[in-house]
Amino acid sequence: MIAASARRLWDGKAGPVLVVVAAILAFWYAMAVVLNAPQIRDRWAREGRSGAASELVAEAWAMERPVLPAPHQILVELKKTVLDLPATSRRSLLYHAGVTLSSTLLGFLLGTALGIALAVAIVHSPTLDRALLPWIVASQTVPILAIAPIIVVVLAAVGLTGLLPKALISTYLCFFPVTIGMVKGLRSPEPLQLELLRTWNADAGQVLRYLRFPASLPFLFASLKVAVSIALVGAIVGELPTGAVAGLGARLLTGSYYGQTVQIWAALVMASLLAALLVAAVGLAERLVRARLGGAA
Repeated sequence: MIAASARRLWDGKAGPVLVVVAAILAFWYAMAVVLNAPQIRDRWAREGRSGAASELVAEAWAMERPVLPAPHQILVELKKTVLDLPATSRRSLLYHAGVTLSSTLLGFLLGTALGIALAVAIVHSPTLDRALLPWIVASQTVPILAIAPIIVVVLAAVGLTGLLPKALISTYLCFFPVTIGMVKGLRSPEPLQLELLRTWNADAGQVLRYLRFPASLPFLFASLKVAVSIALVGAIVGELPTGAVAGLGARLLTGSYYGQTVQIWAALVMASLLAALLVAAVGLAERLVRARLGGAA
């Protein structure tokens, strides 16, 4: 029975995924040897000795400060900073992830509200459509690394520090996909559907509530999955110019200052896991909403 279940799992989605993961890990381990080997050979030359290929591989996968850490080194670092420390410890990655998550969620909520409001205004006003949409698109051509320090400095000058500047950077990044997705969704109803509501003497608010907004939900949730991951990136970027002492961005800075590449990669893996959880949470919310509205969960 177990063998049959494993076979079905392998024949389904798990098989191809495991093959790809195995290929990535094999390539990663190989590149760890290639990138770390020059430092090992240089040290051997200074010590006046040479080593076998097996010794080179073993040392490349066990360096304290490697150019590219091996996957098992990152897992060991995650165990030390996630499982072996209390979540309230400032050395714990869970603590730093919680700090970054707070600014991510605030920025995501602000960006979602701003994106929906802009989309509703654009759909109902041709003037705003022509005036706002080009500027909304142009706003995303400015590199976030260029404007993040400006936002932090300007807000600090008026006494706003801490969570809000990082959240506003997340807001700046994540409002765009929500706006574009909602504009597409609000315009998705068929002309015959709009004409039917007009024959019932429905006003613009009722059309929005009973037709446009329900029709836009698939577009909205697709945009939210993109927006929430971008909001996390914005929160991490927002921590870099502030000299933050907490958050995943702060862990990345600390690791770069002291050459702790294993710490840097562990923070990156934690950020990836956090992004996956956030996207999964949006997907769960989508299924709940669809079930509530009578659609397929």
